[in-house]
Amino acid sequence: MTIFNPHDEHSPIILTVPGLGGSGPSHWQTLWEQSRPDTSRVELGMWDTPHRNAWVTKLDQAIRQAQAPVVLAAHSLGCLAVAWWAELAGQPFGYPVAGALLVAPADVDRPGVRPELGAFRPAPASPLPFPSIVVASSDDPWVAADRARGMARSWGSFFVDAGPQGHLNAASGIGWWHEGQQLLDRVLDTASDRSGRIRSAADARSVLAINATDAAQSHYLGNPA
Repeated sequence: MTIFNPHDEHSPIILTVPGLGGSGPSHWQTLWEQSRPDTSRVELGMWDTPHRNAWVTKLDQAIRQAQAPVVLAAHSLGCLAVAWWAELAGQPFGYPVAGALLVAPADVDRPGVRPELGAFRPAPASPLPFPSIVVASSDDPWVAADRARGMARSWGSFFVDAGPQGHLNAASGIGWWHEGQQLLDRVLDTASDRSGRIRSAADARSVLAINATDAAQSHYLGNPA
């Protein structure tokens, strides 16, 4: 359970970042938005014909308008929007984005990728300026497990193998996705301490590694690395 409550003045705001096509009514992002008062969606627009610069601009506007620390919960192509925002924004470590849960990142660099995804290539490979967890399944049709693990390594993210659960979306049948909520709580607890102080990069990654490992071992088969 996160150390914060939804009305804590030091709690980060959670922004969901959907991928191609947006997230429908049964997607975990939509369910989280409906059930958590601290969570809202970034309306990137052009859901079916995304443009990288437009998405990054919309994401930047949402982050700046939050006027509080932000934790991002991104899915699929939304993960690439987050990575590109981090590449271009040049924020110092931990603020305004204090952390991210990056779920099933789409592989925009694979051969024959759809043009809608190709607009986001090449995938940024710089370390993210905030603590993060990458979660991917072993049979995701949009990204091979080794590629997802490689992206996590490049971004400095802690990697969690979710096992064979497809694209970790509504079609995966995960509903409200309790395991994902547990991992989100780990990111929230890592982002800052109870007083709202932003942790250093080394401290944040150390805390995240311990907490994410506990969460993953509690809910998934296989070992994160």
